[in-house]
Amino acid sequence: MIRLFLSTALAGVLTFSTLAPVQAQSVAGAYLAGRQAAISNDFDEAAVYYVKALARDQNNLELMDGAILSFLSLGQLNRAVPIAKRLEASGERAQVAHMAMIGDLIAREDYATLAARDVETLGIGPLVDGLLGAWTLVGLGNVADGMAAFDTLAEQPSFGGFALYHKALALAQTGDFEAAAAVYEAEDAGAMNMMRRGIMARAEILSQLDRNADALEVLQQAFGAATDPELTALTAGLTAGDTVPFTHVTSVRDGHAEVFYSLADVLRGEAGPNYTLLYGRMAQHIRPGHIDAILLNASLLEELGQYELAIDAYRAVPNDSAASHAAELGRAAALRRSGKPDASIEALEQLTRRFPDMAVVFSTLGDVLRQQDKFTEAVSAYDRTLKLTAPEARGRWFTHYARAISHERLDNWELAEADFRQALALNPDQPQVLNYLGYSMVEKEINLDEALEMIQKAVSKEPESGYIVDSLGWVLYRLGNYEDAVVHMERAVELMPVDPVVNDHLGDVYWAVGRTREAEFQWSRALSFAEYGSASEDVKPDRIRRKLEVGLDVVLSEEGADPLKVANDN
Repeated sequence: MIRLFLSTALAGVLTFSTLAPVQAQSVAGAYLAGRQAAISNDFDEAAVYYVKALARDQNNLELMDGAILSFLSLGQLNRAVPIAKRLEASGERAQVAHMAMIGDLIAREDYATLAARDVETLGIGPLVDGLLGAWTLVGLGNVADGMAAFDTLAEQPSFGGFALYHKALALAQTGDFEAAAAVYEAEDAGAMNMMRRGIMARAEILSQLDRNADALEVLQQAFGAATDPELTALTAGLTAGDTVPFTHVTSVRDGHAEVFYSLADVLRGEAGPNYTLLYGRMAQHIRPGHIDAILLNASLLEELGQYELAIDAYRAVPNDSAASHAAELGRAAALRRSGKPDASIEALEQLTRRFPDMAVVFSTLGDVLRQQDKFTEAVSAYDRTLKLTAPEARGRWFTHYARAISHERLDNWELAEADFRQALALNPDQPQVLNYLGYSMVEKEINLDEALEMIQKAVSKEPESGYIVDSLGWVLYRLGNYEDAVVHMERAVELMPVDPVVNDHLGDVYWAVGRTREAEFQWSRALSFAEYGSASEDVKPDRIRRKLEVGLDVVLSEEGADPLKVANDN
């Protein structure tokens, strides 16, 4: 990605408002409510309160800034523009206001007005303004001046990759595919050949030059065996000898949208999701059919905890889009995270009917079913996933691991063990698999020596994992090595201080070494953390209460289990 040269380029993108704080007491309530909503990323609520406050104090600059920011975050640029005009008219410099005004001019293709704006006082940032300015010159018919502007921008430290990428897109948009291909093939075009959209744009440019074989080689070098419907369609067209159309930028307006999208794509790894969302929303407003921008915005909203907005955003991807499966997978994830697992499962089941040969759809369905304790259905989904997955696929081990967990929960131990061991055969020493298999064997009191070796190896791989350290303490307890078990179990509680299972285990280990009062304290802690309905099924509150009443020895006797060696010796 372009992230390779972003660190200093960020200075050309990020600027911040310096508006004075709100002082008027009459609007304080609405202002504070709007500000709190904005802090919580509740953009809908923030917009409501900022507008309410503005109705009482129409010239308050910070309220204007907050309202514009909220509307841009919602993708409602048309509602932001009237406020942005007033804020710019005040003479204050506010990035969000300038962004809204610029986006509106681009969407209306008013390039003359856009070119006349003073970027020093009404700009967004040096890099953004430079790229937009070059595209605007192309839009005004000054193609040579536009290309020169890209070249000038490319001479600035850390801006080169952005400028060259957009120069290549601009050349291709004007029909000069030879020059566009030459930009890609230049020595300093490395970053351009690392972006997914950049690579696919290059393949389309090469196809326009009757160089389909070169285009296929570019795709192979970049993506290898990885594929998705969009890549599959492009590859199929190239393989068939078709002249693939250049779709990435079909107009100057598309080029402006690409400026905001390419920066949003980079900002995602360097800036907060709420700031990145502004650039993604701008790209989508300027080019409503920009599928990558839609998906980016939806995932950012999901990251911000705005699941309903994310669900709506994913729905904006049409069913006939090559990325519709990605949108539906994202929507299903947002539904699950918003507390609607049944709706998530329904969406995924519909997706399996639309894409019966796509492994990722079935594996995702299996994961959601497993998380909802629907293990039989999860096994069926994983069975289908494995049938659709190539034997050499990198992620195949995880499907075996997930199916093993489902079998284990269904008490199908032989099938579970076979899947666990197959997962390890595909991904040796994978700590999560080692831990789960080892812990399961400890609970079943089989292969304890092998289980100990597996869990010790898992701990060496992930020494900060409380679950895995707990497993090591527990297998030592099962083996009767109580003193050593204490050390590891205490460490597990340090790593996961409020986990009821780990605290319960430490209580048992303390009891085994005769530290009965400390054992009772840990059991009481475990009981307080075990909330009914939300705790793991491994937590047994009634059993913990019984231990507090009569001690672990009596409970083991009542269960028909072997007595503790040390406890008996004491």
